[in-house]
Amino acid sequence: MESTAAATPTEKRISAADRELALRLGAVMLRCLSSDGGAVIRELDSSGVNFIDMKVLVTLAAEHREPPTVKMIAESLKLSDASASRAVDGLVKRKLVVRAEDPDDRRVRRLSLTAAGRRLSHRILTARLEGLGRFAATLSGEERSKLSEALDLLLERDEIAELYRRYRREARG
Repeated sequence: MESTAAATPTEKRISAADRELALRLGAVMLRCLSSDGGAVIRELDSSGVNFIDMKVLVTLAAEHREPPTVKMIAESLKLSDASASRAVDGLVKRKLVVRAEDPDDRRVRRLSLTAAGRRLSHRILTARLEGLGRFAATLSGEERSKLSEALDLLLERDEIAELYRRYRREARG
């Protein structure tokens, strides 16, 4: 059944088949989250950061050609500049992120993680990978093979391949 809600100008209508695929993928993702025994949620709760804060931290933990700005973070995460700025302000207050003046343009502030921010992003990533690993360990040989084939196909997409390479580097960090 197709969505009857009007799509916004920037939003594409989702077909019934795509919605069903999304539901199936969502069920797998929820199962993976519960496989970690709530480790990611506990890590967020104990640190006092919310989901957007976590996304900013993990984004900052990735390698960049140059330290990003709030605007770059907002664009990367598809957030408004205001939302990204609020998240960064909170992370700066918690001493997880620092702002530094750009050496070439004093009006620009570059962002980077503090040692505490790097440790927290690593703990979040570790908890997430643990949950995914526990889920993968429950798969039968056939399920594992089919999932691996599907992932290989998706990794042919440049944007997914880049995320995968970045994720692997972070996991080793």
